[in-house]
Amino acid sequence: MSSSGKSVIAENIKKYRNKIGVSQDRLSKLADVTYNTIIKIESGANTNPTVDTISKIAKALDVKVDDLLN
Repeated sequence: MSSSGKSVIAENIKKYRNKIGVSQDRLSKLADVTYNTIIKIESGANTNPTVDTISKIAKALDVKVDDLLN
């Protein structure tokens, strides 16, 4: 957990998403996961997304899975 209470994954997804300038909705389409999933992960409501979901998001953001986890 980071100091804001959100998971490292949540903060990193938001950081990389903002870096490439895509909305949560656009990321959900690029990653082929539901919009609700992106919202839940970024808000911290889902602190343990599946490996498959993280892999899809990492691919959509053009980063390694490790970049999202660390």
